[in-house]
Amino acid sequence: MALRDVLVHVDPTEAALARLRLAADLARRHASRLTALYIKEQTPEQIHAQSTAELGLVSAQELESAGRRLDQSIDAKAEPVRLALEAMALQHGLEVEWRCVSGVASAVMPQHARFADVCIVGQDAPAGATSVGYTFAEELLFVTGRPVLFVPGGGSFQTLGRHVVVAWNSSRASARTVSDSLWLIERAERTTVLAINPADYVQRYGALPPEQMVEHLRRHSAAVEGIRLETVASDSIADTLQAEAHRVGADLMIAGAYGHPRLWEKLMGGVTRDLLARMTLPILMSY
Repeated sequence: MALRDVLVHVDPTEAALARLRLAADLARRHASRLTALYIKEQTPEQIHAQSTAELGLVSAQELESAGRRLDQSIDAKAEPVRLALEAMALQHGLEVEWRCVSGVASAVMPQHARFADVCIVGQDAPAGATSVGYTFAEELLFVTGRPVLFVPGGGSFQTLGRHVVVAWNSSRASARTVSDSLWLIERAERTTVLAINPADYVQRYGALPPEQMVEHLRRHSAAVEGIRLETVASDSIADTLQAEAHRVGADLMIAGAYGHPRLWEKLMGGVTRDLLARMTLPILMSY
């Protein structure tokens, strides 16, 4: 299994440039193609101004001129990001593509993500909640059909996937995400399988112990170890997972995402929401 197509969402922010650098490091180590997607989506203020103009308060010529100025402004903001991508391509010998497209991000991003092996986005990018109260980044989990790698908006991260922590609880979601990220585990320098309260799900559901997953992953990568943490309060699981990941020096967490596209409000698991809301290191999830 190999990583060949990396898609990263970018915008005119410092966080996006940091995200692009992480994506470039990942693409370099996996000899992957890197595509940066910049979506020219109007802000609410710009939409309001255009709507006002279209009501006839300004002439058609003035409306057309305003539209050109808006496009030029967006293109100007995107240019430093495009130049950064070109510089990284030269520095690392990467195959890259710059895509600058117009549209609504919630519609555009999933369509492009479906043709990539992994989609890298910021924690809350683009900003704003969807109609069901989810941030756009959260909603991507359910609509892309691809693994989504979230990068926190704050913090400093130099690499992705050199030391991976697998948050394992023997669930369908955990198994799905591990399967979707074997390309990471196989190239990682170290992998740590972290099981929180494993005795509980082993006894309650008759699940196999987490050591079984350690044994399975050692068939893909030699440097795999396991950690068990018992008696962790349910409302502390997300924070404990991340604290332990930092303690062992991980630069990426792999975790299952819980939910159902028709019942997001009721079924998205509390740990998933907590991880995304209080993210302190990059997290890869799939659904």
